[in-house]
Amino acid sequence: MNIVGKRNWYFAFSLAIIIPGVISLLLWGLNLSIDFTGGSQITVTYQKQVTQQTLFGIHNTFKQDKIAVITIQKQSAHQVFIRTKPMDDKQDVQIMKDLQKNTGQVKQDQFETIGPVIGKEITMNAFNAIVIASLLIVFYIAWAFRGVRKPMSSWRFGICAIIALLHDALVVVGIFSILGHFFHVEVDSLFVTALLTVIGFSVHDTIVVFDRIRENLRRNITASFSQVVNDSILQTFVRSLNTSLTAILVLFTLLIFGGVSIRWFVVAMLIGIASGTYSSIFNASQLLVVWQEWIERKNRKK
Repeated sequence: MNIVGKRNWYFAFSLAIIIPGVISLLLWGLNLSIDFTGGSQITVTYQKQVTQQTLFGIHNTFKQDKIAVITIQKQSAHQVFIRTKPMDDKQDVQIMKDLQKNTGQVKQDQFETIGPVIGKEITMNAFNAIVIASLLIVFYIAWAFRGVRKPMSSWRFGICAIIALLHDALVVVGIFSILGHFFHVEVDSLFVTALLTVIGFSVHDTIVVFDRIRENLRRNITASFSQVVNDSILQTFVRSLNTSLTAILVLFTLLIFGGVSIRWFVVAMLIGIASGTYSSIFNASQLLVVWQEWIERKNRKK
């Protein structure tokens, strides 16, 4: 099977997935939760079924109490999620009394407030964590592959691994941008946890393939680089798929039985692991081939 020979198709497929997400990010960005923006979120449950009239009554109650509402979202037949500008405990007590009076029998399931300063700190910490993790990965792979056969460079392995990581991050972030715009899915601190986990998993999968390429370069000194890469992918293909499949099965179980609080964390993990498996086999390794062939053409011209 000639996997390397069809690399342009794999690159085209990746672009077809990434481009809509990038466009969504540029147009609409991410639907950030109060973890990042600051604010309050309240979850309430009604005895009666929630109707449009109930939602209208909720909106008017907050307007009456001069509390700015960001979103009012029906979660189920009896449950409503409300996101507002920052509220204190006194305002929360008052709003619950007014909701009881204006919209019917209701109880509060959750009330949480995060200030805008904390939100900014979380945003900066999330960004710093991803940048530092990426840099450490480049340096680690460059060091781990320092004995690779010439003319290959260990830095190329590290840089190609990071490009594959960017692919996976853009897939996850882009899809969540689309979900946020059309389905009001929020990005919270759990999403950052999922993104960092996906980065780690993707690197693990990529290193498995890269390590086999390094070993085969030592053994097959006469074979072309593209042939070595193709053989290495075929040798690690089943292992990579099996490793990812076991993780995906666990995540599907969590998605079904894990509850609402971790639902989108699990979805982000599922998307990221599927993308990471794909990019390790069909992108990272193929980029090494493209880079090496470009260098060889450049040397021939000299």
